[in-house]
Amino acid sequence: MAKILFVMTGASFWTLEDGTRHPTGYWAEEFTAPYTALTGADHEVVVATPGGVVPYVDAMSLRPSMAGGEQIALAEEEILRSAEELRRPIELANARLEDYAAVYYPGGHGPMEDLCNDADSGRLLTAALSSGQPLAIVCHGPAALLATRWRGVSPFAGYQVTGFTNDEEDAVGLAAKARWLLEDELVTLGVRFTRGEIWKPYTVVDRNLYTGQNPASAEPLAQELLKVLN
Repeated sequence: MAKILFVMTGASFWTLEDGTRHPTGYWAEEFTAPYTALTGADHEVVVATPGGVVPYVDAMSLRPSMAGGEQIALAEEEILRSAEELRRPIELANARLEDYAAVYYPGGHGPMEDLCNDADSGRLLTAALSSGQPLAIVCHGPAALLATRWRGVSPFAGYQVTGFTNDEEDAVGLAAKARWLLEDELVTLGVRFTRGEIWKPYTVVDRNLYTGQNPASAEPLAQELLKVLN
């Protein structure tokens, strides 16, 4: 059995270009799919958030139309209700990389608000990358990579990375309202951004870095993690 650190957003909103607060948090599927796969394989999950706040689920992600049907939405709600780890997160600043076999960052728009400039997260990501241990990040989670810049340079430069694309942001009607777009900002880090078809599962593995494009990529990303953890 291994311990996996889930680093999650503590934000309940995302500030748009006009100053509007768009309600958000983490995306349900991006927690429930990996959580189910990892705990089902007898691994232990520990949740960490900035300040140790209980993370907020994006209500939109539990709508049947977004979850893939009413039964799926109900099943995800039940997982979130039963996952005690969500109700007792540790403070991200206190997370010790050496205590964990892998680190995972779910998305949702929340990371675009807080993890994108969180220094504790930036230090953890930098240490995780250099450790050689699996580091998995999905959808908007790669926004956290922006906090790894030091004097304009990121250790993730040159790595192949995927994440929520400009086309997908446009499809949900938020691209024109955003202060910045994830795909564009990741390119400024010097990563080699790659992508698949919108809404379809797409994952990339580059050394010990595992990234997924969108919510549908969370489950296959978890399976990639299981290959190295087991």
